[in-house]
Amino acid sequence: MRTTLSVIKADIGSIGGHIKPGERLMSCVRGYIEEKSAGLVRDFRTSSTGDDIAILMSHARGTGDPEIHKLAWDAFKAGTELAKDTGLYGAGQDLLKDSFSGNVKGLGPAVAEMEFDERPNEPFLFFAADKTDPGAYNLPLYLAFADPMCCSGLILSPKMAKGFRYDVMDVAYTKGDRVASLDAPERIYDLAALLRDNERFVVERIFARSSGEIAASVSTSRLHNIAGKYTGKDDPVMLVRVQGEFPATGEVLAPFAKGHFVAGFMRGSHVGPLMPVTQNEAISYFDGPPVVSCAAYCVHEGKLTEAADAFDHPFWDHVRDNVSRKAIEIREQGFSGPAMLGYSELEYGGIVEKLKEIDALFKVRT
Repeated sequence: MRTTLSVIKADIGSIGGHIKPGERLMSCVRGYIEEKSAGLVRDFRTSSTGDDIAILMSHARGTGDPEIHKLAWDAFKAGTELAKDTGLYGAGQDLLKDSFSGNVKGLGPAVAEMEFDERPNEPFLFFAADKTDPGAYNLPLYLAFADPMCCSGLILSPKMAKGFRYDVMDVAYTKGDRVASLDAPERIYDLAALLRDNERFVVERIFARSSGEIAASVSTSRLHNIAGKYTGKDDPVMLVRVQGEFPATGEVLAPFAKGHFVAGFMRGSHVGPLMPVTQNEAISYFDGPPVVSCAAYCVHEGKLTEAADAFDHPFWDHVRDNVSRKAIEIREQGFSGPAMLGYSELEYGGIVEKLKEIDALFKVRT
């Protein structure tokens, strides 16, 4: 059976600042989809990560379908009205345009989609991150699909022996989708050279070279490119197929134990370790730390199983302790050096005007 998975996510309002959306807002979005999805969606799930609400949908309409995207857009608009009526903070924050124009890409919400012929059993992982940008997935995807030190299937599984093709997007380019395709392992050093720059080059999709089947899809929207100013971090979502000709579930999850440093935290302007958290977890310390959740599913004839919360396990408690330590240590450095993002990532913030004013104080000595 031909199946499309679409996940569309937005911050449309939260309790107490950038904390969590609250059950009433979640129910509003969920109820809208339940009421309006007949004939469009085979199955769906809603969840939250930090202050973001994600709608995961299974359908048969292909990627980029206007009606699927409008369904999510309208659900978020309905939620925004409730958020305004109840005084939630940042109501409609990620809805950067006034009207829907056929696709939510470029309108604010994060989108990841993939279409495929279902295998007899079709397991996949749905990741959602908050207080960070799409480059947060660069290192985990490099390790899970290109590094045999992490992904033993690259040397143990004949189905994976040909490696994977990465589509990498230059997200600083705003005139269109500027994408390069690189084959691993042949161009693994070139891939590393790109993916080290999380704020410019982002993995968009990954394909199995043995079959051409899509393996991973990542949302690549940069909100400051859309709005022309800082409006919040991009809070990316990701879908990853697992097992068989793809990495095993554990091989995809393993890199997240590193708690690697990513952009995010308070005002989206700092650097912090990425913490794996359970679904529907809130945000706390310094508007962070940057977090990622993972729900594991199987899809069969378009129907989704219940979710298995991949980071709800005693092992990840140890990881969270380590990430907490790393977060506190880098925050002790305050605004200095690598603890805060570079100027190019702050160009849409108030610091730009401040630096223009200060610049006038400089004089060249003769």
